[in-house]
Amino acid sequence: MRSLRSYFVTTLLRVVFKRQKPGALPLQKQRDDFVKMMARSYKPQPGVSCQAGEIGGVLGEWSRHADNAGQRTVLYLHGGGYILGCAEAYRDLTGRLAIAAQADVFAADYRLAPEHPFPAALEDALACYRALISDGIPAAAITIAGDSAGGGLTLATLAALRDAGDQLPAAAVCLSPWSDLTASGESLSSNAKADPMLTPAALAYMAGNYIGEQDASDPRISPCLGDLNDLPPLLVQVGSSEILLDDSRRVANKIITNDGQATLEVWDGMPHVWQMFASLVPEGRQAITRIGQFIQAKSKQ
Repeated sequence: MRSLRSYFVTTLLRVVFKRQKPGALPLQKQRDDFVKMMARSYKPQPGVSCQAGEIGGVLGEWSRHADNAGQRTVLYLHGGGYILGCAEAYRDLTGRLAIAAQADVFAADYRLAPEHPFPAALEDALACYRALISDGIPAAAITIAGDSAGGGLTLATLAALRDAGDQLPAAAVCLSPWSDLTASGESLSSNAKADPMLTPAALAYMAGNYIGEQDASDPRISPCLGDLNDLPPLLVQVGSSEILLDDSRRVANKIITNDGQATLEVWDGMPHVWQMFASLVPEGRQAITRIGQFIQAKSKQ
């Protein structure tokens, strides 16, 4: 049964997000508002230190908990439609993840579009992962995780590493991944009214900024449409009312159909990337606990 708090948060999100017209505000204003909304409301978790860092030439932020030991590491790729978002705004989530997974978490500030369109974000994600390996962290200790656009970027990164013959990480986690920028998922229409945050128009606006004249069906852009064989074990969490529900379902089903390892969790009524609201809704905390258990089970300390 859904918590009363989740209903309250969902209603608030609908008021804040659903009334916005895509592109109505200057992009920098959108970015600044996002950081203010998230970073001012969510502080680092008790016992978690946040430290600026650079991996593979990519800036970002480490979240580390005092009780963590060993080499278990999470490379986190934030959401924001490839056009906004930053590590600072994810401190609450990455801090909770550091505690739950008993891991050091690096949130990468990959380059954003439209100043840096595709494939800049993918290049940065690959550079981060390869630098972790070069720094002596075993692939078996690394998990790549991301939400929304960062979830799609997680899948694209895994496929690119596989195709290049790199060692693959131990596991991957996708939270409400945006994995199909062609907008072919049925839930884009069936959940259009139910989703309190995203609209097809908003996705089209963000996709246009990210890919420009590139083909949206390119699997490096829409990994849902590509080869997802031979990837590490994957956990996918998505809300039942999201317009991106089918982006998650199709990814998991494609992997499972081809004898891969994928776990799909569809959470009743949860909004897009509800894990970011863990300080407000118990379902967010429960989901992060599940993520931590998955990462601990699949990656070594």
